[in-house]
Amino acid sequence: MLRNKMLGAMAAATLIVGAPAIAKTNPRVGGAAMLPTKTIVENASAANNLTTLVTAVKAADLVDTLSGPGPFTVFAPTNAAFAKLPAGTLDTLTRPENKSQLSNILTYHVVSGRMTAKDIAAAIKAGRGTATLTTVQGEPLTAKMTGGRLMLTDAKGGTSMVSTKDVMQSNGVVHVIDTVLMP
Repeated sequence: MLRNKMLGAMAAATLIVGAPAIAKTNPRVGGAAMLPTKTIVENASAANNLTTLVTAVKAADLVDTLSGPGPFTVFAPTNAAFAKLPAGTLDTLTRPENKSQLSNILTYHVVSGRMTAKDIAAAIKAGRGTATLTTVQGEPLTAKMTGGRLMLTDAKGGTSMVSTKDVMQSNGVVHVIDTVLMP
């Protein structure tokens, strides 16, 4: 009996010790392991809750950019975030004639450099409660902490909460958000 308990404990310890380091460092997104050796696009393509974002990135011809060396900080809206947009908005934006408008919106979700949640929190503290992040698109996002969570305010006054932070990528970091940001 004692031997069986010890063997069971050893097997459990082996599972924990033998677990890949990724489980300790990167959260899962959309049920998929996010590997820090893969690019933003590669990891997003594996997440079942980021399929709309991946479709939009492809329609805007941003795959090569977000697969490049970066580093980038990406605030990645989920499928549910895109579903909050008015009916027909996404269909309109993904048409070829609206590629520049879609690109404008998507690059508003990207900041140059690798900014972890800790880095953003430090900037918020230094800014006495808020931090201004300049997006690749050129317009600012405002970050602040609310209820212990990171909240972003876009140029139109809309807000989005970070639901999953610090998803490390080979070319940056992704923070999953619950609402599409608008420049």
